[in-house]
Amino acid sequence: MAELTALESLIEMGFPRGRAEKALALTGNQGIEAAMDWLMEHEDDPDVDEPLETPFGHILGREPTSSEQVGPEGAGSAAGESKPVLTEEERQEQTKRMLELVAQKQREREEREEREALEREKQRRRQGQELSAARQKLQEDEMRRAAEERRREKAEELAARQRVREKIERDKAERAKKYGSSVGSQSSPPATDPGPVPSSPSQEPPTKREYDQCRIQVRLPDGTSLTQTFRAREQLAAVRLYVELHRGEEPGQDQDPVQLLSGFPRRAFSEADMERPLQELGLVPSAVLIVAKKCPS
Repeated sequence: MAELTALESLIEMGFPRGRAEKALALTGNQGIEAAMDWLMEHEDDPDVDEPLETPFGHILGREPTSSEQVGPEGAGSAAGESKPVLTEEERQEQTKRMLELVAQKQREREEREEREALEREKQRRRQGQELSAARQKLQEDEMRRAAEERRREKAEELAARQRVREKIERDKAERAKKYGSSVGSQSSPPATDPGPVPSSPSQEPPTKREYDQCRIQVRLPDGTSLTQTFRAREQLAAVRLYVELHRGEEPGQDQDPVQLLSGFPRRAFSEADMERPLQELGLVPSAVLIVAKKCPS
């Protein structure tokens, strides 16, 4: 009865009797090694200690067949030969081999679990890398869209500034044309009869000379200066526009508004002064103006 020997060996190795019987029955009594494999694989099952619903086999109550009664000893056993009894030393040696086999199975299972855990860790890292790459790509796309939006807004702002400058230039040209024609018509007054010649120079009334142009020198904050000739009837805004267009800053950069000051007497021109002609402001025939950065209100 080889199955009983296997059962005893499993019990001596520390397996519960119920588990050992169940392992031998479910493996078809194919030997202790198959039963140990089943026990190692199912030791964590919640129903490992539950008995089988339909017992079978000699261990669980089934009557052994004639072949099972004969056993591996052959016809000699059927003839009535008794199973040899193992000595204590042989039993200890058999138990030792079984324990070594159990330890080997345990090592194999631990190695298998370690390989599975390593594979799971590799898969987790690979998924983490893929997620990180996808997140980085999303951030790069958002940054690229934000940069394109900033470039578009900057281009629209530059286009708007250019349109304003072109309008100012057109207005300036129209004012120059208008005031130039009026000055030309006034430069040739109708001839009048000469009056009586005064008897002496002391009796001549002082005459005030009329100027139709003035020369403006503008001193910039960096120490450089600009010089330009304007018509006497042009507004002070034309001078400010000329300074803003020629003060040497890089195109496309935001330019701070400027304020014009007169050197002597000291005077800061207001926004209302920008609409007054140069001759009314006492800047004819020539004047020196100082540029200061205008503080935003």
